[in-house]
Amino acid sequence: MNGASDLRFLPSADGDLAYRDTGSGDLVVLLHSGFLDHRVWDDHVPVLARRYRVIAPDTRGHGFSANATEPFRWADDLAALLRHLDAGPAVLVGLSMGGVIATDTVLEHPDVVRAVVTAGAVTGDFRYTDPWHRELQDTIDRALTAGDVSAWLDAFLRLVPGPDRTAGDIDPDILRRVRKMALHTLSKHSPDEKDWLVRVTGSFDRAGEIRVPLLAVNGSLEPADLHAAAERLAGAVPGGRTATVDGTGHYSAMERPDAFVRVLSDFLETL
Repeated sequence: MNGASDLRFLPSADGDLAYRDTGSGDLVVLLHSGFLDHRVWDDHVPVLARRYRVIAPDTRGHGFSANATEPFRWADDLAALLRHLDAGPAVLVGLSMGGVIATDTVLEHPDVVRAVVTAGAVTGDFRYTDPWHRELQDTIDRALTAGDVSAWLDAFLRLVPGPDRTAGDIDPDILRRVRKMALHTLSKHSPDEKDWLVRVTGSFDRAGEIRVPLLAVNGSLEPADLHAAAERLAGAVPGGRTATVDGTGHYSAMERPDAFVRVLSDFLETL
């Protein structure tokens, strides 16, 4: 599970979109974080596939999926994949950017969604307000604009431990995997490339439209404003709930995959 050998591809009007598809049963879709790809979920897929059909796509412009050459929305790509497979409705499980894709999709294409799990995310309207994250985002943006891959990667990898830990506190294999995936995705792009993504706006104000079960999961070391936003999101959705993975930061699913799968499995059992 280290490359494209087990991937399938959905032809679209703007290039092929890659995805893994394994297991059988009720459908669970695993959505990766920004700049990474389906391999975020390498530890989770074999466990979940014992009971569920598991699809793990590469978002357009990431991993092994085609780059965009025209306007697109994440939610539309995902809904097109599920309809092409005649699969669903699905439980959407998203980490960081993937969590935003999950909430975008349930708002824009509710017919393909059975339940939503966000991790390290709420909706696309959320922005970190603490100085550490704001400064780091500025550094990442400047490095991207300048095409400085080394500076970008150094800053991007700081997201793994977060503000209160160092790289020495993180399993080196996690950092290696994040680095490999991020460099692969970054290599597909150029600094002057047009961003064709059309974002869904006003999404948090529409949270009350979500009529399927929702779980917002965060690492205990995430900043207070994200935990508060998760509570607000869960409170806006009938039957919404939150959960915490202790001792983890933004990449809770990668840091403690066993604990993350337990939280997810408990939620799936309630559906």
